[in-house]
Amino acid sequence: MDQDLSVEARNKAGSYFKEGYNCAEAVFLAFKEYLAPEMDPDIVRMMTGFGGGLGHAGCICGALSGAIAAMNLKVGRTSNQQDRDEAYRCAQEFHERFQETFGATCCRALKTGERKDCLKIVGNTGKLLMDFLQEKTLYDPKP
Repeated sequence: MDQDLSVEARNKAGSYFKEGYNCAEAVFLAFKEYLAPEMDPDIVRMMTGFGGGLGHAGCICGALSGAIAAMNLKVGRTSNQQDRDEAYRCAQEFHERFQETFGATCCRALKTGERKDCLKIVGNTGKLLMDFLQEKTLYDPKP
């Protein structure tokens, strides 16, 4: 596993967050660069409402939502005739790793009210996702 790449992903996600993108947008944008660079950058708009745990409802962490959305660029299906088991397995396993790493998956449980907490979660979610993608051979930097 390329740890430099994982650190790069952490930094990219954190940089997008510092630029003003929300947690879901930041993680998704960082991984769009790796997994689907040809995709229209305006696609980030689909992640906006996931920030703040679904529009500040405090539910599922936006960084986790952005990570699953990005992962689906590799394992998601494009037809209802395709199998969804791999996507479900990957989402569940990544959810469990997120829970183990951060102690919760719910925004309100993760936040102490400070933006710097979110920055750490966003960046470390980027690292966690890159580690996961490499481990599952879903991303290879050398095509």
